Amino acid sequence: MPLQCINPKDLPVPQTYSQVVVATGSKLVFISGQEPEDLDGKLVGRGDLATQARQVFANLGRALAAAGAAPSQVSRITIYVVNYNRDECLPI
Repeated sequence: MPLQCINPKDLPVPQTYSQVVVATGSKLVFISGQEPEDLDGKLVGRGDLATQARQVFANLGRALAAAGAAPSQVSRITIYVVNYNRDECLPI
């Protein structure tokens, strides 16, 4: 199964991997770990988990769109949070 590697123009371009990989001939789309970065690769919302989460999900939406997919079609998502403090972050 050939793979189509995509680096959307509205996401930061990584040096060593592709943001999106589509398994052609299937409906499988793999998206790399998204970070709270703007198009220039600059951190958005330093120290603000809610702002960072919004940026990550916006980036995820752009990555999905580049593959012709939508958030409603996602079957699995894994979220990693660094320095998580439940008392501060639970409402998010």
